[in-house]
Amino acid sequence: MRLKNKIILVTASTRGIGLACVKACAKEGAIVYMAARNLELAAKEADTLNNQGYCVKYVYNDAGKPETFVNMVDEVVEKEGRLDVLVNNFGTSDPKKDLDFSRTDISDYLDIVTLNLKSVFIASQAAARHMAAHGGGSIINISSIGGLVPDISQVAYGTSKAAINYLTKLIAVQEASNHIRCNAVLPGMTATEAVEKNLSDDFRNLFLRHIPLKKIGLPEEIAAAVVYFASDES
Repeated sequence: MRLKNKIILVTASTRGIGLACVKACAKEGAIVYMAARNLELAAKEADTLNNQGYCVKYVYNDAGKPETFVNMVDEVVEKEGRLDVLVNNFGTSDPKKDLDFSRTDISDYLDIVTLNLKSVFIASQAAARHMAAHGGGSIINISSIGGLVPDISQVAYGTSKAAINYLTKLIAVQEASNHIRCNAVLPGMTATEAVEKNLSDDFRNLFLRHIPLKKIGLPEEIAAAVVYFASDES
């Protein structure tokens, strides 16, 4: 019960790493809000967890509508009185458009970079204002190892994650006086549904040759790091 009674908001949380974070935080005693565009799916996942004795709710968020990042934070605070933890899990790319440096169209590049940065900046700014007024909190950004190590493709995705890594440090420094922590988790290849669908066995096997453990990460392993950063232990 390391997160007992903490109010936690997780974006892009109906599957993959986001859903794993919801489950892990709920199991540690938190009141978790799933931020999602598909509220029907969010309700289904919340009902399943609530039937197991956890406390999971949901709010609307559409990354294509920046105002919903502010609205979701305000709604949680209005209902619960505060927000203790924000997990910025949303991030997107398009393997058909986000190519290498020479072939990626500038408009596609800017669209992906802007969308990923907006999601973190807007949500974090809104959350920090409330956290500062209620004694502090924790902001956790799901970044990527691609923000540190250049890849052979996905130039826009990598750029956005590098910027999020910097933004994480900046928030941590500038909001420390308000008792707000900000950390990032940088997964490598993780066994999500999206990865399973988009990567061939040949590519996966090639990738694994460069991983000493010879295994792909699990969403639950990423969620374990999130639980730590959400807890007072961090």
